[in-house]
Amino acid sequence: MAKTLTPPIRVLTASFLTQSIVIGMMFGYGVFFKALEEDLGWSRTLLSSASSLSVLVMGLFAMVAGNLTDRFGPRWVLAATGLTTGIGYFSMSGMTDPWHLLLCYGFLVGLGFATHDVATLSTVSTWYPNRRGIVTGIVKTGSACGQVLVPLLVTFLIATSGWRNALAYLGVFAGLLLIALAQAIERKPFIKSSIGNAQQTQDDDNGMSFKQARGERLMWIFCAIQFCFIPSLMTIPLHIVAHATDLGMVKETAALVLSLLGAASIVGRLMVGYLIDRFEARIVLSACLAALLLALLTLRITDSYYWLFPVALVYGVAHGGLFTAVSPSVAEYFGMKSHGAIFGTVLFTGTVSGAAGPVIAGSLFDQYHTYDLAFTLLAALAATGFGLALSLPKRSVINPAN
Repeated sequence: MAKTLTPPIRVLTASFLTQSIVIGMMFGYGVFFKALEEDLGWSRTLLSSASSLSVLVMGLFAMVAGNLTDRFGPRWVLAATGLTTGIGYFSMSGMTDPWHLLLCYGFLVGLGFATHDVATLSTVSTWYPNRRGIVTGIVKTGSACGQVLVPLLVTFLIATSGWRNALAYLGVFAGLLLIALAQAIERKPFIKSSIGNAQQTQDDDNGMSFKQARGERLMWIFCAIQFCFIPSLMTIPLHIVAHATDLGMVKETAALVLSLLGAASIVGRLMVGYLIDRFEARIVLSACLAALLLALLTLRITDSYYWLFPVALVYGVAHGGLFTAVSPSVAEYFGMKSHGAIFGTVLFTGTVSGAAGPVIAGSLFDQYHTYDLAFTLLAALAATGFGLALSLPKRSVINPAN
């Protein structure tokens, strides 16, 4: 790869593939539920708790990974977490007790997942300063491809080799591939001054440090926006098929709703990536949140499963768009000087609420036998996020380095 592709294309391609593997492994975990439930007798509450723990660990270490990426570059950070992902999945092949699952998937795999956004998206942004939106959309399209392809691979491996061997194979292959891809993801080189000392590019130098951003109200508005919309993005894909069958849709058709959602999310990622390079971040973010709110309100008020198809289209575009919009928005308002650390902090606030969203929705359904209250709460959060996005300033507030 290094011999045939120029550095920017190499970084973009490796970031796309990294996203595909990591998000694919995240979604592929759910395919093991039935086998673990039948073979080990573990409850879905335990299996879901391991997933929630993984999300929390991912968010917590995203802050650390962002800071390390800013200081030392992405290569060794991604390689280290690729190794952790591989070890976590491989170790799961021998688990016999619930604490093994919580340690291997909840902690080790969660740690491995922590860098897939913050290291890749921050890095491609340095290589494409004038096209950050569209390249972010391309990289995030990789995650959508992983959502579709890796679960199919997992299903095949379980059917042909059993769940333990499937986990071992995934651990080895994913670990090796992620480490190899990390070698192709490098930070844009520093320019040389007239006296021969290494200096940052003007784009990297023109922005806020993390310490400066931390004292700005604007950064916490971004964190609050992330906190408000991530629960929907984690909850709807997990519960939409069950909701469709509750409304009377057959299982096979209900699965098509999820597929349509995934296809629409690819459109959303690319479309929002294109638009955010041409319009202010607050406008694009507000539009995505408005679409999300519309989809959630429709889910709340309709009792006909026919509406789920247009809802999946609208929600899918918002879903993909929001995952794409945040990184270039942070770059627009704070610059690239500490993009990884700031972006990682914003991601963490979303994982806190995102980890709780699916569990709360399931609990409310178990109690009331309907998702109405869950959809209402998600819509209220989306409306709050929409209002916060509208409150963002019209211009970039990047400060030159002191």
